[in-house]
Amino acid sequence: MTVTLHVCTTCKMGRPLPEGGTPPGARLLAALEAVGAPRGVRIVPVECLSACDHGCNIALSGPGRWSYVYRGMDPDADVADILAGAAAYAAAPDGLVPWRERPVIFRKQSLARIPPMES
Repeated sequence: MTVTLHVCTTCKMGRPLPEGGTPPGARLLAALEAVGAPRGVRIVPVECLSACDHGCNIALSGPGRWSYVYRGMDPDADVADILAGAAAYAAAPDGLVPWRERPVIFRKQSLARIPPMES
């Protein structure tokens, strides 16, 4: 089953953006796409995750799984950990990855955990 890694492309990391500059969220998306999604994960850009004070923000979701929103991702430093966390999430049938198996950024920078929707 495929899960989705949503990447906010409008995140500015709480800083002004120079005219014509690329938002850090868009840089994060490009960096993730350049490496490529792990098996069972698709990377999808979104325009806003409504956590602007915390950017760069991502979310993980999938059918019948808990969803997570993570804040403060660094487009220059966190790509490998984001993809490792997304792979672990894809491998967990309910989206609940054991605490010690999560990358540190997922342990410390979780903004929200949302229960699965009932069908």
